[in-house]
Amino acid sequence: MDWIDTALPGFGFTAGQLLFALIVIVVGIIIGRLARMTSNKVLSSVMSENASNLVQRIIYYFTIIVATLAALSYLGIDFTGALLAGGILGIVIGFATQSVVANLISGIFLQIDKPVSIGDPIGIIDEHLYGVILEINILSTSIRTFDGVNLRIPNEKLFTSKIHNFSKYVARRVVISVGIAYREEMKKAIDVILKTVKENSLVLAEPAPLVYVDELGDSSVNLSIRVWAPSSVWFEVRTQIVQQIKKVLDEAGIEIPFPQRVIWKGESST
Repeated sequence: MDWIDTALPGFGFTAGQLLFALIVIVVGIIIGRLARMTSNKVLSSVMSENASNLVQRIIYYFTIIVATLAALSYLGIDFTGALLAGGILGIVIGFATQSVVANLISGIFLQIDKPVSIGDPIGIIDEHLYGVILEINILSTSIRTFDGVNLRIPNEKLFTSKIHNFSKYVARRVVISVGIAYREEMKKAIDVILKTVKENSLVLAEPAPLVYVDELGDSSVNLSIRVWAPSSVWFEVRTQIVQQIKKVLDEAGIEIPFPQRVIWKGESST
């Protein structure tokens, strides 16, 4: 076993030290694989497959890098200069890719915390943006707005914004305003509208639909219509009700006025 203590020509360490360093690296690889397998069981239940695979790779390669650095340090290899250069390079790359890293980390937290899921109707309050979640990826999330436009939102913006997830609620309230001409009979208009919304099969009976005079505007008496509908069909119900109200008011001969202004002209004195 004398070869273990034999110094390797051109190197500052013995064969035994080299063997031990290789064992450290092999153990690091084994630990990395075990950590990857363990994390797979934990992460697969809280995040998507793509996000889980990414985190597993990070854990695996980080473990191997740590083991390799420990082995090199044991052999007495001085890599201070390399670390310094790598640190400077890392800072430069960090500044250049900070938004990418922020989106990556936010994407991982979105997968773990799950404030939203695919198919959820949401509202991003800070951006005044409303739509349905199509995809949640590592760096960005795809949303289809209620106008039918597909948007890609950076995960950092989504994660740090105030979000209303309407799917978390069984029902949502639909609020609509409509103006009626001052000469029209208010009770008739209210009865016509109330009958119409109650006949809509998607409108919930409880809480009961409500129609009332909300404001005396400049050109009209403004009525407020408030009904409740399942969250999954909220937008559909709102669209239907607006169209139905316009139709029944027209059929009943009830005017929906446009803004008017009366201008008085004084007679000029001669």
